[in-house]
Amino acid sequence: MMKPVFTLDGIKRPAVWEYVLRFVFGGGITVATGLVARHYGPAVGGMFLAFPAILPASLTLVERHDGRAGATDNARGARLGALALAGFAAVVTSAAEAWPPVLNLAAATAAWLGIATALWIFIYGRH
Repeated sequence: MMKPVFTLDGIKRPAVWEYVLRFVFGGGITVATGLVARHYGPAVGGMFLAFPAILPASLTLVERHDGRAGATDNARGARLGALALAGFAAVVTSAAEAWPPVLNLAAATAAWLGIATALWIFIYGRH
C-alpha cells in the first residue's frame, strides 16, 4: 500500500486525449445520474452524486502511468472518500428540517472531514 505523497510531477504528464477521456467519462456519469434522478426521483439520483465522476478514467490513466499498485491505492482512497460523503449525506438528511441550512452544512462538512481523517489515519497511519 502506497502512502499518499504530494508532488507536482503529474501536472506535465497528461496528454490531451487523457483530458478528453476524463471529460467524456465525467460527462457520461453526470448524464447517467441525471437519468436516474429523472426516472427514480431526486432522492435516489442524489445518492449517485457521491460517485466520483472521473474515477473510471482516472484509475485507467493512473494504472497506465503508475502501474496497478497506484490505481489500486487510488481506488482505495475513493472508497474512503465515498464513505466520508455518506456521512455528510447522513447529517444533511437527518438535520435538514431541524437545523438552519448554514448549521446543517457546517455539521455535515465537519462529519465528512472527521470521517475522512479517521479513515485515513486508520488505513495509512499504521504504516
